[in-house]
Amino acid sequence: MVRVPLSPQERQRGERFGALLREARGDRSMVDVAAAAGVSAETLRKIETGRAPTPAFFTVAALAHALDLSLDDLATACAEDAYDGGRAMSA
Repeated sequence: MVRVPLSPQERQRGERFGALLREARGDRSMVDVAAAAGVSAETLRKIETGRAPTPAFFTVAALAHALDLSLDDLATACAEDAYDGGRAMSA
């Protein structure tokens, strides 16, 4: 199966998502959060650094649950129109 290359916008969305997870993780270790979500620390590392910009839905859902985040809030925060020049806009 050939994967279609990601667009710059898709890569930026993945980077925003990773930044949101890092922020939500706070002082918790990557290993603790990954274990709570049932994913490997390397998977979480790749997502947080943007090297895995399109994680599977169930991975996203598990991480959201482990970090007590709403999927709706994550989707809204990662939407392109929620950002202006790479900086989050406040409501």
